[in-house]
Amino acid sequence: MAEYAAAVVKGRPQFHISLIVDVSPFCDCYAVNDTPVIQDVGMFASFDAVALDQACADAVNKQPVLHGSVMDECEHTHGDWSMDVHPSTDWNAQLEQAEKAGMGVRAYELIRI
Repeated sequence: MAEYAAAVVKGRPQFHISLIVDVSPFCDCYAVNDTPVIQDVGMFASFDAVALDQACADAVNKQPVLHGSVMDECEHTHGDWSMDVHPSTDWNAQLEQAEKAGMGVRAYELIRI
């Protein structure tokens, strides 16, 4: 997926916006989902899609788990909410591949406004 995304944006100006709201424990494409696992974090934006995704993941992992959510029922062994719910899925692989494909870098400077 990262390579397809890299092909789409290659050589084009980019600006990306992510909203960290209603973070569900499963893919948004599921017909049925659970309550959010964390409180809403806010809006992030960057010219670098990879840095943006890394910053969003880091921000999510710093949030306390909402009581009564699937995360509240999970064992927290990874220090990563996604890995705790889905231990066989490593989201880091996608960002590593995106960085290798030249989409951006995982390093970022967070500027709050």
